Amino acid sequence: MILIVDDNQNNLYSLKKLLESQDFEVDTAGSGEEALVKALQNQYGLIILDVQMPDMDGFEVAETFAGYSRTKEIPIIFLSAVNTEKRFITRGYASGGSDYVTKPIDPDILLLKVKTFYDLHEQSRAMKRTQQNLEREVQGRKAEQITLRSKVNHFHLLLEGLPQIAFTADENGEIDFVNGRWFQYSPSERRFPATGPEDSDIREEFERCRKDGLPLDLEVQIQNRSTGEYRYHLLRVSPVYENGSIKNWIGTFTDIDDQKKVEKEKDEFLSIASHELKTPLTSIKAYIQLLERKLKLDKDSKEAGYVSKVQDQVEKLNTLITDLLDVSKIENGKLKINKLPTDPDAVINNAIESILQTHDEDRVKIERHGPKPEILIPLDAIRIEQVLINFLTNAIKYSPENQQVIVTTFVDDHEMKVSVTDFGIGIPEHKQEAVFDKFYRAEDSSLQFQGMGIGLYICSEIIKQHRGTIGVSSKPGEGSTFYFTLPLN
Repeated sequence: MILIVDDNQNNLYSLKKLLESQDFEVDTAGSGEEALVKALQNQYGLIILDVQMPDMDGFEVAETFAGYSRTKEIPIIFLSAVNTEKRFITRGYASGGSDYVTKPIDPDILLLKVKTFYDLHEQSRAMKRTQQNLEREVQGRKAEQITLRSKVNHFHLLLEGLPQIAFTADENGEIDFVNGRWFQYSPSERRFPATGPEDSDIREEFERCRKDGLPLDLEVQIQNRSTGEYRYHLLRVSPVYENGSIKNWIGTFTDIDDQKKVEKEKDEFLSIASHELKTPLTSIKAYIQLLERKLKLDKDSKEAGYVSKVQDQVEKLNTLITDLLDVSKIENGKLKINKLPTDPDAVINNAIESILQTHDEDRVKIERHGPKPEILIPLDAIRIEQVLINFLTNAIKYSPENQQVIVTTFVDDHEMKVSVTDFGIGIPEHKQEAVFDKFYRAEDSSLQFQGMGIGLYICSEIIKQHRGTIGVSSKPGEGSTFYFTLPLN
């Protein structure tokens, strides 16, 4: 808005109409005092000020404007028909004027000057607003940086207090912080600890996971710098996301050496015990079969039933010992997988037939769904059959009220999927991830159903060695579906 100050109403009217014809918003004042009041109340982009006015002339008004922070930046154009001498023009500029126009006025020149000074003032105001916004943004960012630095320092203090080796890395995988325990195993905060000769390279494993945006879980031996001893540690590195992208990584090394030694001693005991039990059990089984043939018992007699129950228990014990041996082989990396091109449909049928032969066919119903795979897949037939028998046995065992089981197959261009579905007690969602852990048993079913909790663990290791995947989906009270996939190549 433009303010015109003149004690002559005719001049005010004519100037106002001239400016309004060019779409300028115009306000007027008939005296210097009125102009001062309006200038302090409103925002003006330009003031056109007449020099000859009673009480306060234009020079005095301009000098007063210059004393207020609100008005000192407003450009002023002086108009005068009498004071046209050089000394008056010089005083006009000295009192804070931006230009001095003498009458008679050329409307085109006046409009050009008005537009120029008005635009300059508006641009100056816009630049000042931008500068103020930038200053506020800078101050805000400084405050955010101070807050962030405080949080980072607090986080680093927490990492220093951890019993584990802890570190952080940026989005590119470069280490940017380590706690004090790091230097027990590495001389440099930029280098990962040295690993054992048979262990994976930590940097390579981290880079592989970082490029895929995946967390890293790795058991690795690292060397203590003071003792030279290699100790097992569990390395876990997890990404930290911000706005959907990885901002940095947080990692810890947890010392599990004592735990590994205990597990090794336990596995050695299981291996020795299993081998030692296998020999007398084989003899017991042979003597029972010999006794059965010698006695020639009537199949319907109680004695024959007792012998049959003993054989069943011996077979269960044999299965448990075999499972323990498999666990021992898995822990020692000696579980052998002999892959040969095999018809998977034949393996599935053999497993189903084995189950039906050992269960009451009138009570157990096993259905086949999905297309039958008519291809050859590289697999270990004995081990895959072992997985299927375990799935089918569990499906029947945990479905005492409804022993209907569905075996479903599906094949695409990359893999074959086999699933076994039952309609039994089901598994709660929070327990489904743990069912493939070694010796895991759900508390609510461990008393009702017998077992050591190692069958599914063995199955998962067999499928892993086939480069496949294994999983379960289940709802309590509705049943479970256990499945595995095998790559075609």
